[in-house]
Amino acid sequence: MIRGFFRLIGLLLLTGGFIFLVYDGARSVADSSLQWTRLGEFWNDVHQSSQQTFRVWIEQAAPWVWTHVVKLLLAQPTFAVLGVAGLVLLLLFRRRKPLIGYAR
Repeated sequence: MIRGFFRLIGLLLLTGGFIFLVYDGARSVADSSLQWTRLGEFWNDVHQSSQQTFRVWIEQAAPWVWTHVVKLLLAQPTFAVLGVAGLVLLLLFRRRKPLIGYAR
């Protein structure tokens, strides 16, 4: 049950990554230049105050995490972050291969 839930979340993240890849591709073709939607920009467009709250929370817990990890992650293209997160979830929660010669 839990495995199926996390696989569903991974599939939705992978789908979101593909949607952003198509969106960025169409925008790049229309502008005749390569343009990516950064994760930080997307998060600001969706809900800016939650990003500020998350920043304050992370900086209180461990300031080096914000400067070295989260800022780097927010500067990446949205399709790449969503796609990689979806693939990781799908790979971690995939079905196990049945053991040959063993009955369960």
